[in-house]
Amino acid sequence: MLKRICTLILCLSVQMHNPVRMDMGKSKSILIKKEKKVKKLLFITTVLLVFIALFTGCTTPEPEVIEKEVIVTKEVEVEKEVIVTQEVVVEKEVIVTQEVEVEVEKEGPIEIAVIVKTGNSSFWQNVQTGAFAAQAELKEKTPKLSVTFLGAQSESNINEQINIVESAIDRGVKAIVLAPSDVTALKPAVDKAMEAGIPVVIIDSALDGDNYVSFLATDNDAAGRACAARLIEDVVAKTGSDSGKIAVMSYVAGVGSEIGRVGGFKDYIEQNSNLEIVTTQYSNADMPTALDQTTNVLAANPDLVGIFGANEPTAIGMGRAIEQAGLAGEIVAIGFDGNQVLADMVRNNTLQAIAVQSSFNMGYLGVLTAYQAAIEGVEVETFVDTGFLMVDKDNVESEEARNVLY
Repeated sequence: MLKRICTLILCLSVQMHNPVRMDMGKSKSILIKKEKKVKKLLFITTVLLVFIALFTGCTTPEPEVIEKEVIVTKEVEVEKEVIVTQEVVVEKEVIVTQEVEVEVEKEGPIEIAVIVKTGNSSFWQNVQTGAFAAQAELKEKTPKLSVTFLGAQSESNINEQINIVESAIDRGVKAIVLAPSDVTALKPAVDKAMEAGIPVVIIDSALDGDNYVSFLATDNDAAGRACAARLIEDVVAKTGSDSGKIAVMSYVAGVGSEIGRVGGFKDYIEQNSNLEIVTTQYSNADMPTALDQTTNVLAANPDLVGIFGANEPTAIGMGRAIEQAGLAGEIVAIGFDGNQVLADMVRNNTLQAIAVQSSFNMGYLGVLTAYQAAIEGVEVETFVDTGFLMVDKDNVESEEARNVLY
């Protein structure tokens, strides 16, 4: 149809530009009218042609419609596949995360907290050595076992030790091995642990009551009496008499070990001699304090015949004061505990004897007992005597002494 219209326009155009010849006699007006009609027809035809072309361009051919439908169908199919793949991946990631969290809960660390009076002495460091030796053995059965070792800045800082115990309870330790700095002040914290299902093993110093699973310590009353007996023996050997002035250099008043040890010493002196205890000093288990206190006691009592230093830092301070005063071997001096400094003082006769506890056993047996009670569910002994050995110049080099000196 478009082709016919184009032909018609062409013919009209030719006719318009090539008019039929007329006789000169015809009127010129007739020719003008005819040209106008042709132009009008040409205009209408051109408009019609443009309209048809526009209408034809806006119409989408059927093959194109079919092609778009096919493309849309493919896109929908691809999109479904992608969504399904994403859902599977997300589901797998969630499952893996849940499994990891459960695994961590099941295999977390199994902590036994060893809490001592202070870490600032070789006595307590030897307790630590024993505790870690037990850990090494027990890890073969329980690889996740962790033994932690904590102590206050000083033996007299009781509140700090209470806070350490409560912190251990809050983090859910399996058991606590405790050397209490005070016979009564630590009891509420121990009661709290036991109520929370955390077994508590007491070492070294007694605690009021019996709300704990076991108590491992030197029989401090017996050890104090043994020190008193040795002091009386040496005073008699040196002076020929069981009378005279003596002094007691103690550490922290109110501690269970001090009550038993110093109490046993004083009781034996009173019952078995005529010796007079002129003073009892408390160093708060601080060596420089003990040195100053002993220096003052020696100066104030030049006729002193004997002196007793009741724990490691106190005995060291006491021995150094005796050496500085030039009285080594001139006054009977008995110490307690057994690090290398004290062993050397025995060798050079500054101290005539020292009562040595097995601090290693306190740590070692303390952790073993806590493990048995908390993890194996074994009923343990309520009291274990870790023992002591009197070490003097005669046996300081013996194998028995080397096993307890540290």
